[in-house]
Amino acid sequence: MHYVYILLSLRDGKLYIGYTNDLRSRIQKHNAGKVQATKPRLPLMLVYYKAHLDEQEAREREIFFKTGWGRKFIQDKLARTLLKAKI
Repeated sequence: MHYVYILLSLRDGKLYIGYTNDLRSRIQKHNAGKVQATKPRLPLMLVYYKAHLDEQEAREREIFFKTGWGRKFIQDKLARTLLKAKI
């Protein structure tokens, strides 16, 4: 399986979008401060993930989420979750 995931920083309220083939391990690395991109934004909460059988599909979805249209999709899809987690 290949996963696209979105983390919410509980420190600054910003989102991090990533891809992995081992979701549990990757989330643990993020929250242990072993990922430079998210280390200063701890703690992090997993707010969305989607599993794909095909690696290319997962990578394309990650790229889409990082576009303006993708961010709009995320805001619409996760509106309630993001409101509840506002700092």
